[in-house]
Amino acid sequence: MKEISKIAMAALPLIFAGSSVFSQSLDDAKKAIDAEQYQKATSMLKNLTVTQADKDENYFYLGWVYILQDYPDSAKTVFNQGIAKNAKSALNYAGLGAVARLEKNSAGATTNFNQAISLAGKSSTPYLYVGKAYLLDPADAKAAADVLNKGKAVNGKDADLLVTLGDANRLLVKSSDALNSYEAALTANPKEASAIVAKGVLWKFANNFEQSEAEFKAALALDPNYGPAYREWAETDLRWAFNDPKMASAKVKEGLENYKKYLSLTDRSVESRIRYAEFLLLAGDYKALQAEVAELTKMSTNLKVQRYLGYSAVENKDYPTAVTALNKFMSEAGEKRIIPRDYIYLGRAQIGTGKDSLGINTLKKAIELDSTQADLYAEIGKTLFTKQRYVEAGDAYNTFIAKGKGVKLTDHFYEGLSYYYGFQKQYFSTNKEVAAKADTSLLTKADSAFAYVIDKTASSPYADAFLFRARTNDYKDADRNNIKGLAKPYYEKYIEVVNAKGAPTDQKGKTNLAEAYAYLGTLAEFKDKDEAKASENYTKARELDPANKSAQRYFQKKSSAGR
Repeated sequence: MKEISKIAMAALPLIFAGSSVFSQSLDDAKKAIDAEQYQKATSMLKNLTVTQADKDENYFYLGWVYILQDYPDSAKTVFNQGIAKNAKSALNYAGLGAVARLEKNSAGATTNFNQAISLAGKSSTPYLYVGKAYLLDPADAKAAADVLNKGKAVNGKDADLLVTLGDANRLLVKSSDALNSYEAALTANPKEASAIVAKGVLWKFANNFEQSEAEFKAALALDPNYGPAYREWAETDLRWAFNDPKMASAKVKEGLENYKKYLSLTDRSVESRIRYAEFLLLAGDYKALQAEVAELTKMSTNLKVQRYLGYSAVENKDYPTAVTALNKFMSEAGEKRIIPRDYIYLGRAQIGTGKDSLGINTLKKAIELDSTQADLYAEIGKTLFTKQRYVEAGDAYNTFIAKGKGVKLTDHFYEGLSYYYGFQKQYFSTNKEVAAKADTSLLTKADSAFAYVIDKTASSPYADAFLFRARTNDYKDADRNNIKGLAKPYYEKYIEVVNAKGAPTDQKGKTNLAEAYAYLGTLAEFKDKDEAKASENYTKARELDPANKSAQRYFQKKSSAGR
């Protein structure tokens, strides 16, 4: 999430091989990593692996930068080189464990982490990086905290470790413990800007945005060039905007400005720009996001670029671009790096290009990977309904209603519509065998859905629910020679609700109301043998819709009889 102005020196040539020069140079590289100046750090560390090729630490920190840049294959190569230089390099084993975690190789991660800890001796740094490796997946904060506490026992004044322990406790929602760790880090090193920023992040998640800003300002007072403070400040602005609608516009604008400051203090590397892209994604600025990642595709093979290009293209309804980008990402990233969200966006893109069946199957894949994505069934239902695959649409809405979290009354209504139209499509099929076997259970399902809507809108009646429940029950009145009038109470209620709002002025409203009166007229004419009632209802139907066939038939019959 950062971007950085170009650095003055791409590499730091080392002329001297003395230990003091090595120490200072590695320290500079580590400071660059902390400042998220990854391009600068990479250049320095590559140089160190040449000029100080026997130092296994150089390889580890170079590999760690690759981890942070999402290049696990390159990281693995460098960590192995470090171990080749020193078979007892605890840090490089920690690095291999981190790679194994990214590859979702739990056994490999555990083996390498255990090896790192067994070789750590009196150094807390291997514990630190095993903890950081666990935190690559926030869900593993407990494992991170456990190993970091062991590292704390080795060296309770390791400020970096204390900050990371605080981060783990924050993710575990142990806010007091997190704050204590950050304060301990500042006691160990009063100039630890990352600890102050971490306190700001802690306050951010407590929605104490003013205190959060105060911490970021304090970190910048300590080090005006500490870019991560601006990045976290920008992300706090965004959270503030989401939580306070009155401040939304101002805070999103401020967040973008703070992110630009962050970029100016880093090296504007591809990775920094990718983090900026992530910020734009969170901010919902999809046009800016697509423009940013479109530029990045010209200069980077980082697969995240393709992922975010795909996401933004979907949001901007540029579906062909999205399909191409996401297919490239998913084919090259491999299953271990694919997340449910990738399938969600690819599915939407496929549907957007007209490949509905493929898109629906892709959305279902997302649900298989993450059952909390059950709300996608609503999208699937909508797509199927649009394509007139009504029975499947009804089933999708039914599943969404059973498992989803954002269920609305309109979803129940569309479940009913889907089953209603599904039956109707079978009933009027040109295939006589299909028509003869029209599934009446669909009518029961439709009736149940409409009944639910009617029940939940009793205080503010939803007219169309009565209309479609009437139509559904009319189909259920199967014996047309001995009609029971199952639809009557719903058509009557429909008439009552519509007229209570005033006579309809649009043709669709008039046609639907005429349908209700015509049904009552037919019932009075043929079932009740009430000529006066029949005439009254047919007359109202004709006035609303002169083209109503039932009314036309009735009055033509009367006209013929009167001759």
